[in-house]
Amino acid sequence: MCFDLDSRPPIVPIAGGALDSSDLTLESGDGTQLRAFRARATSATGAGIVILPDVRGLHPFYEELALRFAENGVDALAIDYFGRTAGVGERGDAFDYKPHVEQVTWPNLQADITAATRHLRMHDEGRVGALFTVGFCFGGRIAFLSATLGLDLAGSIGFYGFPVGPGRGGTPAPADVADRMTNPILALFGGADGATSPEATREFDEALTKSGVEHRVVTYDGAPHSFFDRKAEEFADASRLAWDETLTFVRGHTPSPVPIV
Repeated sequence: MCFDLDSRPPIVPIAGGALDSSDLTLESGDGTQLRAFRARATSATGAGIVILPDVRGLHPFYEELALRFAENGVDALAIDYFGRTAGVGERGDAFDYKPHVEQVTWPNLQADITAATRHLRMHDEGRVGALFTVGFCFGGRIAFLSATLGLDLAGSIGFYGFPVGPGRGGTPAPADVADRMTNPILALFGGADGATSPEATREFDEALTKSGVEHRVVTYDGAPHSFFDRKAEEFADASRLAWDETLTFVRGHTPSPVPIV
């Protein structure tokens, strides 16, 4: 598990920065309906981002994160993974994600990510020109892997995504498929993350370098897994730096610069 249900992004809201937000139902390539949450920027910059949650699927942390991106000029769409097994209805705090995440498969994830990118590109008269993915924990691994899907992404960002070893749903190890990645990568890790060793981080970095993939790997000394959380006040500096890295990465790979606020 990554974030608790009461976790929230450690980012100060910007008044008036988000034009609107709404719950959505998307249709995946196999006809499955999936939950999503969209936030649109008041001052669009041409950047859009698909948010890939942790193993809990779509929950309030990621809805609020979508708003924070929109307030910084980035249209955002956070998606859920469990449409095939849990449907698209509202879920309470007692929702047990475990039997659902165990049924997630890599082919289905690919279809859902493709549906999300299509939605961002097709709506609002094509105002999204540079499209990114960002994920956390399980979603961080998927964000890295999205660079292999031929989606013409401008970049992929993974917060403490697992870069080596076997993964849920038959997902390949990102380090093993670095030679198939076609867009820049930003990888953000905690130096005290018990789930991802320094050796694993180094292996991923070396695989990206060997494959000629533009990338930046950042490790925050002393920060644990899931440090990007408002409740983790002792890691506020790491969170601030990681958010700055994220917006700088998006700005640097978007033709119209994204302002850092």
